[in-house]
Amino acid sequence: MALAAPCGPGGSGARPPIRPLRYRRAACDPGGPPADPIEDSMSSIDFETEMKAAIGAVRDAARVCRSVQSNLVTAATLEKKDRSPVTVADFASQALVCASLLEHSKIHAVVGEEDAAELREAGAEKTRGQVVEHVRSVRGADVSDEQALDWIDVGGVTPDASTPRYWTLDPIDGTKGFLRGEQYAIALGLIEEGRVVAGALGCPNLPGPDGRPGCLLTAVRGQGAEVRSLDGDDAARAIRVSDITSSAQARFCESVESGHSDQDQSARIAEALGITEEPVRVDSQAKYAIVAQGEAQIYLRLPTRKDYREKIWDHAAGLIVVEEAGGRVSDVRGRDLDFGHGRKLETNAGVVATNGPIHEKVLEVVARFLDAE
Repeated sequence: MALAAPCGPGGSGARPPIRPLRYRRAACDPGGPPADPIEDSMSSIDFETEMKAAIGAVRDAARVCRSVQSNLVTAATLEKKDRSPVTVADFASQALVCASLLEHSKIHAVVGEEDAAELREAGAEKTRGQVVEHVRSVRGADVSDEQALDWIDVGGVTPDASTPRYWTLDPIDGTKGFLRGEQYAIALGLIEEGRVVAGALGCPNLPGPDGRPGCLLTAVRGQGAEVRSLDGDDAARAIRVSDITSSAQARFCESVESGHSDQDQSARIAEALGITEEPVRVDSQAKYAIVAQGEAQIYLRLPTRKDYREKIWDHAAGLIVVEEAGGRVSDVRGRDLDFGHGRKLETNAGVVATNGPIHEKVLEVVARFLDAE
């Protein structure tokens, strides 16, 4: 289904200066979720610098992902179910994002999805060569094989108490969508004390503000969310979620792949909510982008098994874009997503993202179905 161009309030006038925020946990509950933000006269994070770094990093990655999708994904690779193109793009994307962050960000800890171990193995020469070639296309011909692999490994951080702030990266979210030539995303979120405080979400195949493919959504905690072209035009406009207040008027956004969420249960929940619109099915965190821009009002990612825990890079960037666009994101029991437990959302199950006003009603119906199991 064709998606309309992103909607939201017009205008791209000057935004108020970004005020630094810090987050702290209650002393009585060091393992609990972070408290509300507190203003601090001493700058904890220079958000202007960090968002410039994030935007540049995501644009570098998008450039190489588009190149791989155009040149390596063919009808033959699809017929053979050959995943090598997305493997090349995944590694090259992570290398480029990490290289850019090392150069332009003051925060060098990166929790990424990939590491370069398999590229260093015997027999990986072809894939390694393709990865390095694509990294050089952006960073220059003098990048060595080892440098490219080292950049990938920058993303090998496992966060703990010694890493109060770090980036988390999904270099290609939605690998099957990427291979089909459909929706995928480059998702970069900034975490401080277990809470997402900023993010950049690049969606190369979603319409941008000018209607052409490629949008880049950004958000800083307390400063709202914006969309701009992915291709280098820095004119940004604010975005807002839909303002509907009746769940019956809502539209679902869910994964294409049934293995990522319980689609049968989603259909029953939609019926219970009185929803008659067909769901928007797309891959990746593009779903968050669609909710943030008012094209859908509900994104459900229902657990496919009770012990499954979501990866932090699959939700960080999307979460803050939706929340700063006026929406709400929680797990299926209404708990805030807690990014303070390593590489997974260990204390949460599933994800519910909505435009906000209908969130409690959606949670009520979801709970009814989960409790009946």
